[in-house]
Amino acid sequence: MGRPTLSTLSLFAAVFAAQTLSSLLGITPELFALALPLSERPWTIVTSVYAHGGLMHLFSNAFALLVVGPLIARVTTPARFHTFFVATGSIAGISQVLLTIPFGPTAVLGASGAIFALLGYALVGNRASEHALAWLPIGRRGRILAFVALAALLTAATAAPGVALVAHFVGFVLGAAAGRGRIL
Repeated sequence: MGRPTLSTLSLFAAVFAAQTLSSLLGITPELFALALPLSERPWTIVTSVYAHGGLMHLFSNAFALLVVGPLIARVTTPARFHTFFVATGSIAGISQVLLTIPFGPTAVLGASGAIFALLGYALVGNRASEHALAWLPIGRRGRILAFVALAALLTAATAAPGVALVAHFVGFVLGAAAGRGRIL
């Protein structure tokens, strides 16, 4: 399965346990959620990536990580995997809270932005997709548009109330760009 995947799942469980304990002690959930202003609780830039809004949220992200995480863990080091996961998850979360300002204040929890980045990387950063796209006469811009369209379709497929769609889209695009450059 890959150690980075297992250690990330362990972090999910540890942070969820801390969330549950803090809730039992009457500590507000904002301790873990990323929200504006970012300077007020800067640690949430990282904790929000590993925190979840409930058991179903935790289980759905854990399942998705189990599907895509090992694919990336095989091609990189644990340090790069974790750095990529935190960086893309943080950027996706920050994008979510900043780009949704016109719709009112929002807070974000969860690893789905980072998981979408892993998925984007897996789809773009492999030889099979490179060969599959090579025969299409669409050029570089066409390929970029194709992956943006794929990001939009995958994001739309996960649409539901309370889902961080901006984070999903941004995560996938970040992962696809990283996969194209094979940074891992």
